Amino acid sequence: MAEQTSRLKEQYRRMGIGDKVFLLGQEVERELAPRFARIEENAEYCQLKVLQALRDNQVSEACLQGSTGYGYNDLGRDTLEKVYADLFQTEDALVRPQITCGTHALSIALSCALRPGDEILSPVGTPYDTLRSVIGINPAPGSLKEWGISYDEAALTPEGRFDYEGIKARIKRNTRLVTIQRSRGYATRPSFSVDEIGELICFIKGIRPDIICMVDNCYGEFPEAK
Repeated sequence: MAEQTSRLKEQYRRMGIGDKVFLLGQEVERELAPRFARIEENAEYCQLKVLQALRDNQVSEACLQGSTGYGYNDLGRDTLEKVYADLFQTEDALVRPQITCGTHALSIALSCALRPGDEILSPVGTPYDTLRSVIGINPAPGSLKEWGISYDEAALTPEGRFDYEGIKARIKRNTRLVTIQRSRGYATRPSFSVDEIGELICFIKGIRPDIICMVDNCYGEFPEAK
């Protein structure tokens, strides 16, 4: 270990980086070691969850064979969707190459759940840019707004947290769906944890149990054990 450290210091010197900077870097790494260890432990846990789901659903070479494209008796597709449903503890899952991106997936979910006269509520302020065109915040052909679906939002607190009173005040009789964007997107606010989203959903269901809560979990699949 000492020999390796000596080689590193020598290499840094050749690059014009002094021992003081090198030692400072090592000190910072030691301070961060517990945090990196937690990240590695979580990554290992989530990797094991994926492997368990693959094993439980008997993913095999047969799943990689071709199909007609019609979706009939498509073992690979059906098995993959069972893996996703197991991983995310859902009743079912759609995992299709025809769903081209995250915004496309959200658009499908919104179109399935909403009808003319319904309203969408965003409790995280304005959604990120591509979803604005889907909803009709930004005018776009075929938007939900064109189909008579309205939109409202509750801004976050200055600390970037849910404004529960503001959300409650904006839930109306025709509020059909609450869309919760987990990641910060292009904003500077913190991302929300599983527990925070769970608390928000419980709060909304306590006001109106029939409201659909849709979570945009983009970039949020495996950062936590839950």
